[in-house]
Amino acid sequence: MRDAANTLVWPVSTFVLALILSVIPMPDLAVAIRPPWPALVMIYWTLVAPERFGLMTAMVLGLAVDTLSGALLGQNAFAMLIITYIGLKFHLRLRFSPISQTTMTVFGMLLIYEFILFWVDGVAGRTVPFSERWMPLLIGTLLWPLILELFDRIQRHDQARIES
Repeated sequence: MRDAANTLVWPVSTFVLALILSVIPMPDLAVAIRPPWPALVMIYWTLVAPERFGLMTAMVLGLAVDTLSGALLGQNAFAMLIITYIGLKFHLRLRFSPISQTTMTVFGMLLIYEFILFWVDGVAGRTVPFSERWMPLLIGTLLWPLILELFDRIQRHDQARIES
């Protein structure tokens, strides 16, 4: 039982860190390039542990982002559900693909995520500057290989510690 609790510490801490990074106050210039941290972390865990982190996790994480950011309730949750479904559907193909192919797929998933947010904002009559909508997509895509390597390295270290 204790091992099961220990294996949840790292994933839950990454979700909490992503939520903190998504709402921490930053200068205006930095806000325009802030990557969608919760979406990136959700994509990672969907690819690595799809049996443990699926649609319910995406819904809860998306609602937390909506609540913390003051967005329309359900907007991020809906977008998170869509990209998580895509990740769950193709996780076997993506996890063992070259990093360049995985990065391009993550770009597509983040594009869908941002487009859904853009669409819901448009329906609600809310305008968001172009740079604040699409720059995070590019920054998130550029950060993906680093996030993947860092999280994989920490997870391997954590797994080796638990097994010994």
